[in-house]
Amino acid sequence: MPELVALHIADPPELWRALGFAVADDAFFVSGVRHQLAADGVGLTSWELGGIDHFDELPTTRGGPAVEACAARHPNGVTALDHVVVMTPDLGRTVTALEGTGLALRRTRQAGTPERPMTQAFFKLGDVVLEVVGSPDAVTPGPARFWGLTFTVDDFEATVLRLGRQLRPAKAAVQAGRRIATVDRAVGSSVPIAFMSARPRRD
Repeated sequence: MPELVALHIADPPELWRALGFAVADDAFFVSGVRHQLAADGVGLTSWELGGIDHFDELPTTRGGPAVEACAARHPNGVTALDHVVVMTPDLGRTVTALEGTGLALRRTRQAGTPERPMTQAFFKLGDVVLEVVGSPDAVTPGPARFWGLTFTVDDFEATVLRLGRQLRPAKAAVQAGRRIATVDRAVGSSVPIAFMSARPRRD
């Protein structure tokens, strides 16, 4: 079963450090996943997966076991990598390819607008959710691509206060009982980033 080991991000380390991540040697760790900065290219460029050598849909290399190699607390309050978002021009193809690696499709959700409907398909890579987004009907040529990252924080209000104008106004998340705030584009990251409150506790 594949597990997420590392993500390669083409942003300067100082940008993520300014967002409150504990960056050391151009990398930081969340949920045992190494976030390697200063990669060549633009955006979230590739990932490392344990358990498979190759994956046609996305730039992939084989990684070793995921470990929490950096125990430093993140000043922004991040405690987990909640989910990784992938966009695809052919949802059926990408879902089939992921299932072919041994991952199970957990559920789907209809999103978008009446004019531009979208389907979200959810998988789990260890503790991290993989959200694959594409049209439920239209199919166009081209590869899937990495899109964005959402992190869980332990004190949402404290994170919003700390990051201030680096964030867009907070709002209710799709997940019931949770709040989300996205990083403003003016910050300059080539990756859409969001911070989300923790899941409500169940009595």
